[in-house]
Amino acid sequence: MNCYLLVPFMLGIPLLWPCLGATENSQTKKVQQPVGSHLRVKRGWVWNQFFVPEEMNTTSHHVGRLRSDLDNGNNSFQYKLLGAGAGSTFIIDERTGDIYAIQKLDREERSLYTLRAQVIDITTGRAVEPESEFVIKVSDINDNEPKFLDEPYEAIVPEMSPEGTLVIQVTASDADDPSSGNNARLLYSLLQGQPYFSVEPTTGVIRISSKMDRELQDEYWVIIQAKDMIGQPGALSGTTSVLIKLSDVNDNKPIFKESLYRLTVSEAAPTGTSIGTIMAYDNDIGENAEMDYSIEEDDSQTFDIITNHETQEGIVILKKKVNFEHQNHYGIRAKVKNHHVDEKLMKYHTEASTTFIKIQVEDVDEPPLFLLPYYIFEIFEETPQGSFVGVVSATDPDNRKSPIRYSITRSKVFNIDDNGTITTTNSLDREISAWYNLSIIATEKYNIEQISSIPVYVQVLNINDHAPEFSQYYETYVCENAGSGQGLFF
Repeated sequence: MNCYLLVPFMLGIPLLWPCLGATENSQTKKVQQPVGSHLRVKRGWVWNQFFVPEEMNTTSHHVGRLRSDLDNGNNSFQYKLLGAGAGSTFIIDERTGDIYAIQKLDREERSLYTLRAQVIDITTGRAVEPESEFVIKVSDINDNEPKFLDEPYEAIVPEMSPEGTLVIQVTASDADDPSSGNNARLLYSLLQGQPYFSVEPTTGVIRISSKMDRELQDEYWVIIQAKDMIGQPGALSGTTSVLIKLSDVNDNKPIFKESLYRLTVSEAAPTGTSIGTIMAYDNDIGENAEMDYSIEEDDSQTFDIITNHETQEGIVILKKKVNFEHQNHYGIRAKVKNHHVDEKLMKYHTEASTTFIKIQVEDVDEPPLFLLPYYIFEIFEETPQGSFVGVVSATDPDNRKSPIRYSITRSKVFNIDDNGTITTTNSLDREISAWYNLSIIATEKYNIEQISSIPVYVQVLNINDHAPEFSQYYETYVCENAGSGQGLFF
């Protein structure tokens, strides 16, 4: 039984291999094979794997030789190559059995070709042996640089994170053969991002190497390089950029930029009136910048501060009415603190920021003020016209102390002068009216629009000015012979 041997050439080193299983009388075919080739036994045949380097630029690269030992060189044998790639990627010299690659091969597109070989006796037209398969493997060269497939990379990490905190892992891929030396073994390094970041060489894990303050810089661009061949000479590389943003933590307390605020309030302002705003600033953002304002010192307990949570301002409001003539200025101290503070960050908030507020009370022209809320006077009836009833008194509460004019509303019985003295204009009769309800009006001379009124009640007292009278006329009868002491008849 005849056997075929494939004769490959690698690196120009031909070798001679015997056909396994051949007897002394067997016809043999000789194969030239490189050192390190792999042998596979199939039905007594010895087939070898052929290796072709990828990316060879020559138009015809010798792969190996298929030769029968029955071939005595008289050109009576014809060698044929069959299968996918035969004739297009690989050709065979039909006379010598030499196999050539006629196209540049790319292992990353196709790493293995399975072909079939056949030897035909030209004189008989018959196959010397049945066709059989053999393999041509495309050997890898380092022709692919590492590529980062998950770009763009973006990560968020809290500011002030300690050294060693994991930020993100970047991963590069190399299309070269991982089993071919170090072609696909990658090494990561940091091209940009020191001294705040570092990268683990074999994993691509980025970690923090120095604390960062978001208020100084809130984002960083880090450039990572991946090199194949574990960074050895001739290695190919690829890079990627990573945007790292710092998220805020509450490491800043709110601070008043102004140590003194000056506000004013009218003495006529009702309670609840907003008299001004104060503002603190916090370098943090979002929830970490929400504030609460409050009064720290206010002995008079006249003012309060509420927080506008939309603008983060403190609104100073009037809690009690003020009087310019009683007190025309106040001093209070306000403080501010964050609304949300994590227990771990309390060290940044040990002492609240404070500010002093001076409040000036503005004088307004107030109406006259009576000394009493109402007056009650008494006078006897039948007193002559012009008799004294009583005195009311009102004053201007303002500093200018305007003189006061008095008047009585719709009364024909009483009169009042500019001193507030009330007198009668007619004689009074208790039996006609025992009480008079008066309305006294006080008007400032300097500003007649400033007026006030007060009720005055006058009681008319009785005097004995009427003789008794019978309620009807009586007619009496007595008998002519009536004795002394005898009753009369009506």
